[in-house]
Amino acid sequence: MDDLPSLAEPNPMTEEKQRLEQQLWNIANTLRGKMDADDFRDYILGFIFYKYLSRKMEIYANEILAPDKLTYDDIKEESPEGQEYLEAIKAEALEALGYFLKPSELFYQLGARGNADGKSKFILDDLTKVLNNIAQSTMGTDSEEDFDNLFEDLDLTSSKLGKTENAKNELIVKVMSHLEQIDFKLEDSEADVLGDAYEYLIGQFASGAGKKAGEFYTPQQVSKLLAAMVTTGKEKLKSVYDPTCGSGSLLLRVSKQVKEVGKFYGQEMNPTTYNLCRMNMIMHAVHYRRFDIKNENTLEQPQHIDERFEAIVANPPFSAKWNPDAVINDDRFSAYGKLAPSSKADFAFVQHMVHQLSEDGNMACVLPHGVLFRGAAEGHIREYLIKDKNYLDAVIGLPANIFYGTSIPTCVLVLKKQRTHEKDVLFIDASQHFEKVKTQNYLREEDLTKIIDTYRERKAEDKYSYVASLQEIAENDYNLNIPRYVDTFEEEEPVDLTAVAQELKGLEKDMKSTDQTIADYCKELGVESPF
Repeated sequence: MDDLPSLAEPNPMTEEKQRLEQQLWNIANTLRGKMDADDFRDYILGFIFYKYLSRKMEIYANEILAPDKLTYDDIKEESPEGQEYLEAIKAEALEALGYFLKPSELFYQLGARGNADGKSKFILDDLTKVLNNIAQSTMGTDSEEDFDNLFEDLDLTSSKLGKTENAKNELIVKVMSHLEQIDFKLEDSEADVLGDAYEYLIGQFASGAGKKAGEFYTPQQVSKLLAAMVTTGKEKLKSVYDPTCGSGSLLLRVSKQVKEVGKFYGQEMNPTTYNLCRMNMIMHAVHYRRFDIKNENTLEQPQHIDERFEAIVANPPFSAKWNPDAVINDDRFSAYGKLAPSSKADFAFVQHMVHQLSEDGNMACVLPHGVLFRGAAEGHIREYLIKDKNYLDAVIGLPANIFYGTSIPTCVLVLKKQRTHEKDVLFIDASQHFEKVKTQNYLREEDLTKIIDTYRERKAEDKYSYVASLQEIAENDYNLNIPRYVDTFEEEEPVDLTAVAQELKGLEKDMKSTDQTIADYCKELGVESPF
């Protein structure tokens, strides 16, 4: 990874965040070379999360013990008095934090035991037990589902860590020792420096993960765009939902656009990514009662089907295969009279989201360009959404190659059930507004601002945006291909044929002169001239 970019203006909070990001990435590189990117991502993020839980537990326990002039370190776990303290602290911690750790189970205690007297001591068994105890501490409580199997991808017995038990132990102790030297500054409840740094690490892993990256991470600039679309005109949200939530980056981005989000809902099919999403929520200080993330196939096993959401954002897997037979007579799809083809689930996700959208809600999702013009069942669904329901509010064309793992051009569809502008649809062609960074195209802040301002002001701009009437869209047979509405054709400069003719005459004269020069040289050298 290159060094982080320098700041244009000093900003203590930003500088602190960048410093922490660099420190964490350097520690992540301790594992680089030992295993592939996906694996060392799971280990480093898991250990950062364990340290975070430990530090939160210690801070909370110290607050409870402060009136008794004690710290959590002072508790003798085996004494009757210590047991009494631990029971009282556990009851409060499970309610406030959602989990419990004893003093001996804290990150720094394990790290110290592993590095006693400057020598690496064996702690893998103890560490495995502690990670299991975190989940077990929640059993039978409201937070059980939120902490269940959170550390299942952190396999301390894996040969990826080393060939022998001692080699594995040495690597883990080394990573923990490096992490212990970093102050997460969790006492500052106003700052979310660590949460942002954790998000940064997830993005760094995504940038190097190739095709797999799309399974768990939406590029930050796209997240900002979708979040702006669904929060336009709103300062607070009762709920936000992502049916393909990955690492949760989209959900968390929405929360940065408004003053308050009541609750976060998400569903993710991949178990590893599901764990990552829950960790990401907790690392951003989202209380366990304020998020509900499920691990299931959204199209076939929707887990929040009775809920309706004020904001929905999504970056579904592009043109994924699915099983329409599994949803026959499903209320999400039956009104349309057609199902998305089994080879392309794009509109199935749209139909699912529309079903879950509240009457006053906003929805924005990223899809491949094909959804704008493909015919057959997809054309029928598109027509139903526009002609019968009038839900489509805007179509935004994005540049190609802005997503990890795919170079295809994409678009954003914005839908609402109660539209202010009922007689038209806004089209924006932002496909040519970007910066190329290495091998990836990137939406700059000015590009995002232009899209968002154009959407919010609903303005037409030559070669960039157009407000199309529903009549125009109907005349185009509900084909939404953006060039049908936004004319980006650039006229070529007229050719001055007289000037071209004069230029050709000049070239011919120069060629004759050059030919004669070559012929003279050939004569001097006594060789046959080519002319």
